[in-house]
Amino acid sequence: MKEALFYKKDSGGFVVCGLCPHSCRIPAGGIGLCGARMNDNGTLIAESYGQITSLNLDPIEKKPLRRFYPGSMILSAGNYGCNMKCAYCQNHSISQGKPETKYVSPEELLRVAKVMGGNLGIAFTYNEPLISIEYVLETALLFREAGLKVILITNGMINPEPLKVILAHVDAMNIDVKAFSSERYGKLSGDLAAVKNTVECSAALCHVEITSLIVPWQNDGVEDMQSLAEWLAGISPEIAFHISRFFPCNKMTDCSPTPIDTMKELAAVAQKSLKYVYLGNV
Repeated sequence: MKEALFYKKDSGGFVVCGLCPHSCRIPAGGIGLCGARMNDNGTLIAESYGQITSLNLDPIEKKPLRRFYPGSMILSAGNYGCNMKCAYCQNHSISQGKPETKYVSPEELLRVAKVMGGNLGIAFTYNEPLISIEYVLETALLFREAGLKVILITNGMINPEPLKVILAHVDAMNIDVKAFSSERYGKLSGDLAAVKNTVECSAALCHVEITSLIVPWQNDGVEDMQSLAEWLAGISPEIAFHISRFFPCNKMTDCSPTPIDTMKELAAVAQKSLKYVYLGNV
């Protein structure tokens, strides 16, 4: 039972979570949109604290990070929950469900990381790590004290204050920019303005790479890709940009994979603005 950070008590036993733009007002016994932060009689509890669903040693390029210690291996950990609701989420069983978990303390996670030869550090990934910011923060402090790197694979849906706190303890991030349309983000329970702020603030303080999953008829327009690439180039033309191919999954199993020609066309558009553009899942 770990008390959450970034919330305030409200009338009638409600609490208001201040972690992300949803600002969930949660009744006693209720849980936020993310499925991981619960109101326990007027105290917001980080219910997913240390509850690990997935633990693997991965190539860092799989995160994907192509320009941060290439060739390295990194311990990758995930728990459960997410503050977005993407119909095509490939990890929906842990991001949108309540899977089996095992409690792993920050100290135990560090011990595991240390016994793995050649391990660069820890990557919080698979689901949305920032909804368990308490665990990420405490673990990051231990890893960096031990000389290991801390990486976040995130959708970027976080408010400025908690973002500032966590960025002081992070070495690299891959941020998922799902579209360059506020309307499209709204359909995914997201906020484009918040994600753009996360990208801009993070790129000033740590290594940042960007991923966009291209879903047919959703975010595969040339004009949107041009706008996204030009915006990223305004931050830095050397931000690595991963354009990833969609395959049917979750609630979109009746769709076709993104055509290879579409992927190549969008990569060519992005390359007019950005130095490092990579195709994924092709």
